[in-house]
Amino acid sequence: MSKKSGKSGGLGKPETILTHTGRNPAEHFGFVNTPVFRGSTVLFETIDDLDDHDAPYRYGRNDNPTNRSVEAIITELEGAAGTVLASSGLAAITTAILSVVASGDEVLVTDTVYEPTRNFCHNMLSRFGVSTRFYDPRIGARIEELCTDKTKLIFVESPGSLTFEVQDLPAIVAVAKKRGIIVMVDNSWATPLFHRPLELGADIVVHAGTKMFVGHSDAMFGTASANAELLPQLKRGHRLQGVGASPDDAYLAARGLRTLAIRMKEHSARSTELAAWLEQQPLVEAVYHPALPSHPDHEIWKRDFTGAGSLFSVLLKTKPRHAVAAMVNHFELFGMGYSWGGYESLCLPIHPERIRTATHWDFEGCMFRIHVGLEDMDDLKTDMAAALGRYQAATA
Repeated sequence: MSKKSGKSGGLGKPETILTHTGRNPAEHFGFVNTPVFRGSTVLFETIDDLDDHDAPYRYGRNDNPTNRSVEAIITELEGAAGTVLASSGLAAITTAILSVVASGDEVLVTDTVYEPTRNFCHNMLSRFGVSTRFYDPRIGARIEELCTDKTKLIFVESPGSLTFEVQDLPAIVAVAKKRGIIVMVDNSWATPLFHRPLELGADIVVHAGTKMFVGHSDAMFGTASANAELLPQLKRGHRLQGVGASPDDAYLAARGLRTLAIRMKEHSARSTELAAWLEQQPLVEAVYHPALPSHPDHEIWKRDFTGAGSLFSVLLKTKPRHAVAAMVNHFELFGMGYSWGGYESLCLPIHPERIRTATHWDFEGCMFRIHVGLEDMDDLKTDMAAALGRYQAATA
């Protein structure tokens, strides 16, 4: 039975953390899972209780046993000092950024960042007097050339969204530490099971928990975890911005987290297998999956990661739009949608060339982002082979 502290009893293996942390059946009539606590008002018996600002539960916006149980899981899994929850991955990202920057600061953001993060920096941070510059994801230690006295934050996403460049996080951290710059990492792809940014020196790590943490495509959810130095700022920013996750969504995230280790092993093996298979298909120009030896950043990935996420991209020979439609409109198993991380496989046409500003994506061809779910691999290959056949058959 789980310890009263919500810890996994000192057994620090991820599978044990995910199974035991954040639940206490003794406090909930023996029920294994922490129930959903829906509520806004918390009642106090005495005025002394009312004035106790260190009490664990004071108001339902953030102080909720369901949410606290998930915070405990993520905190222990990340090796963080603490975690806050948000209503979506983007909300976690924006909350974390706004917690540490101020007017006059500058933020350096990878050019391969998740597009909503880019849009927030460009359209919202600029209104608050915070400037953003985007950098080449393969810049490594050369990021020091971009740093100025105004640089407050470096925002890393590795692998990069859509094109999957792997960044040299230790090199970036070394520069940042020397200059007193905060490093924030979006680790949604690998999760803390396969990549540990805080252990590599990052200060804050954020997740679109909607994806791998929830794992069932049925809840919006985000997390931000910090080291001891930055946690007070993160918690204060979270409280002041009024950002929180609903207890219902936190409960769904807790349910998903219990099987995260098993799912990630399957997603890693399956995505790597399908990526290697696609690399052998005649129509394929390139496959962008860091676990493949052909990937330019494969050695960095092997050094800093212990597994792969479910997501990668593939570049096909150039064909007109109706060929793309013939391919994606008639899948039997692959769906077409903007999210990922669930049990179902997805395939989505993408256009990285439309959003880059610091680097140029000028590879000719039609590009697709693939999320590999939990279907039978032979069935997925059959479905993809049929789609490639439709794509090939479409004429100009």
